[in-house]
Amino acid sequence: MAKITSIQMKRMLDERLNDKDYRTSYNRDKDTWRIEWKDSKQGMSIAVPSIIAKYNERGEAALDEIEENIREALRIMNKEYELKGMEKSIYPVIRSTSFPTETKKEVPLVTKEHTAETRVFYALDLGKSYRLIDEELLEKEGWSEDQLDEVAAFNLRSLKNEPKKDTVADNDFYFMSTQDGYDASRILNEAFLEEMRMKFTGEMAVGVPHQDVLIFADIKNKTGYDILAQMMMKFFAEGRIPITSLPFVYEDKKLEPVFILAKNRPQND
Repeated sequence: MAKITSIQMKRMLDERLNDKDYRTSYNRDKDTWRIEWKDSKQGMSIAVPSIIAKYNERGEAALDEIEENIREALRIMNKEYELKGMEKSIYPVIRSTSFPTETKKEVPLVTKEHTAETRVFYALDLGKSYRLIDEELLEKEGWSEDQLDEVAAFNLRSLKNEPKKDTVADNDFYFMSTQDGYDASRILNEAFLEEMRMKFTGEMAVGVPHQDVLIFADIKNKTGYDILAQMMMKFFAEGRIPITSLPFVYEDKKLEPVFILAKNRPQND
């Protein structure tokens, strides 16, 4: 297959999203393609090399998926939402501490401190996608942050928790990967963490390398830490929304991020 250039990919995207309500542009210096609503100018910029990589791997199917995701994201941007009547669709989401804490319009997002590596945001689930809840929406609805957190936590506890187990070098690893968008969020379910803790005979480590996976590790020997470190780096690199490559040690209902030194026990961050 001949290599696709950025200009060729730009043309392919323009053809797919040729809509009278959209405006597209290409930034040659940054190698990004942008699409936005003509009226509101709300939109998104996408790194063209990442799209080319997906196209080279999966062909037109990758572009079909990208087009669907773009159209859904644009639809969400151009619509007003309310929390009232949507209470069952509100969930907490885990992000890295480097994740932006305000919208493109510089409206602060509602957040809550979690660990040195992670922060809690809140999402309004819209089926195929979601919208992060900002302070403007919260104020408009007359909700407090505590009320939002309580509703989100209740919905999180209602999700099924059925991790899959794998044993490597006498260490047990459990994976949550339902692809419901809230796998990593389950690290906020203290009852679930305590339930897992009761099963373990070694030290308990927990990992959220990206949004769509939660890893539990029952570490029984030094090799277990090396295996966990490799898993974390692999998942972190592959994740659609990376969070942190550092695992956490769970003890006394507290999560402490750790650096894992090769062939050694973890060292507290």
